[in-house]
Formats: sequence, C-alpha cells, structure tokens
Amino acid sequence: MFIVHEGKRLRCGITTGSCAAAATKAALLALLEKSVETVDIKTPEDLILNIKVDETKVEDNFGTACVTKDAGDDIDATDKIKIFAKVRFREDDIINIDGGVGVGRFIIDSPYGKKGQAAINKVPREMIKRAVREVTQRGVDVIIFAPEGVEVAKNTYNPRLGIEGGISIIGTKGIVYPMSDDAMKKTIYMELEMIVKRTDKVIFTFGNHGENYIEKIGLKGEVVKTSNYVGDALLYAKELGFREIKIVGHIGKMCKISIGAFNTHSKIVDSRMESFVYYLAKLGAGIDVINKIESFKTAEEAANYIMDSEYAKVLDNMKKGIEDRIKAYLKDETFSIEAIIYTFRMLG
Repeated sequence: MFIVHEGKRLRCGITTGSCAAAATKAALLALLEKSVETVDIKTPEDLILNIKVDETKVEDNFGTACVTKDAGDDIDATDKIKIFAKVRFREDDIINIDGGVGVGRFIIDSPYGKKGQAAINKVPREMIKRAVREVTQRGVDVIIFAPEGVEVAKNTYNPRLGIEGGISIIGTKGIVYPMSDDAMKKTIYMELEMIVKRTDKVIFTFGNHGENYIEKIGLKGEVVKTSNYVGDALLYAKELGFREIKIVGHIGKMCKISIGAFNTHSKIVDSRMESFVYYLAKLGAGIDVINKIESFKTAEEAANYIMDSEYAKVLDNMKKGIEDRIKAYLKDETFSIEAIIYTFRMLG
C-alpha cells in the first residue's frame, strides 16, 4: 500500500500489533507441524495482510515464530525490530496473552493498562486472539517478546507513559501510514489522560529546548511536549477537565500562536514576521522599524532586535495575545492560561 503525503508517494508498513498477530499465527501453525513462509492476518478494518515469517521452531511443547517489523517509509523507532511469539496449548479454551523480554510493562495504572501488565494494547490483543481462532478453538498461552525492545524503547515515549522495560505492542489499524500526524497526537492524548488522574494542571512545551528552559527557570509540574499540535493538545486538555495550562515556548512558535495559528508547523503556517509587524503597528512603530523586522530571516533575530529597542513591550503584548487567543480558541474566558516566551539568548 502507498499513500501520497506532501506530494510524495510513500510506502505503508505494518504495526507491532500486526507483527505480533502474524508471529502468533505462525507459531501455532508450527506447533501443529505446518511449515509456513508467510501468514495472512486481518486488520481491524478487515484488510488482509500477507506477512513474511522469518523463522519458526518447536521446542518443549512451545511453538515460536519471528516477524520483522516493516515501518514502510515512516520514521519509526521500531522499524526492523524482530517481534517474536511463543505459544503453547492449554487444557481449556482461554487465550492468555502476556509480554516477555523487550515488551514493556506499566509501572503505574493508566487508561491503557494496569500496573504490572504487559504493554500490549487492546487492538493488538484482539488481533492476536483472532489469529489464534483462525488456527484453533483450543486455549492458548501466548507470550510476545522482542529482545531488541529493551534498547529501542529508550528512543520512544514509553518512559513518559509509565512503561518500562521495552516497547509497546500497538496499532489501532494494523497498518503504519507514513508521516501520519495521528501517532504523535495519540501520544499527546495518552500523556494527558494519565496526568489528569493526578492533577488538573499541566505545562505544554514544543520540544527539548522548551524542557530545558522549564528546568532552567525552575518551573515545576507535569510537562507534555506537543510538537506542532498545540491546538489539538489544548482542545483535548479542556475536554479531559484540565483547568490550568502554562505554555512555554520559543518565540519562533509562540509568535504564531499570538495571531491565532494553532498548528505551528512551518509548512502549515509561516506568519512569524507578520506577527511582529502586527504588534509593532499596535504600538505605533514607524515604517523603518517594520521594514527592519521584515528583513530578518528568523524570529530569534526579530525578538532580540525588539528586546534591545524601545519596543520591548511587544513581547509582553504577544504574551497577552497568546493567552487571549487560547481562551477564545477554547471558548472559555475563565480558563487559566499563562504563556512563557523565551529566546535562545535567554536559554543560554
């Protein structure tokens, strides 16, 4: 399968959940002395995936199979990781699914799993059960493991989601759609769902520089990195019941929010200099100042120029503009919003 993203034809891939289901089916077939090179599994949307099986073996009444994750053209930390399933028959008709080495476990209760439970999400569990039932009506113990997952997980959001020891077996559709916004938004939503159980206050920032600035100024609280999806994060935070949000960001993204842009990706909107011109004009700045601002290539240059000029109040006005725009965006003037803007010069 292919999709077109920003004018490019990109190949789709398979999720870790699809890999786990395919490995489970292959392992069961091996246990039944049926050799396979590929297996068919059905996605939640009833698409049939034909997935290559790397290896199978039977030992001590267990069948084991391995499938390699193929993320297609997506940028995915788990691409090319090997997902294994180890299965054995039970004396009843129960399908019991657990995680082994390299599959993370929840260290706290969350909406996605209880403390101590393997991080195998609901949809992959259903896919694994369906794969089992396509082979047998008997009860089966299934252990999903991924030895490389211990290291790979360090490059995922799992530690922020209360999952330690490995990767998650995930995928709501069974297919990886390259460059999809959905995966990033889902991670943001999951973090918010966990945090709201502890507090109705949260700090938003865009990335690692923001986290560094939060640490530098000693701001305490739960932090969620929104990337460019600050609008989606704000709306879902309100939906969940948060009542206080601090948003900490570099001037390059914050200036966009100050004039109402809630997806800050440069390919969506580039209104940086326009935002400075707007706030300078409101202070009565002359055409020479405005022309100077328009000559800059970065918001950092513009902000530093303004801070060293008689128009330093522009940044304070932008801060208030951000707060007012967010309240209007959320349609709630009583919502507690505080904007904190920094430049790289301030970050040090």
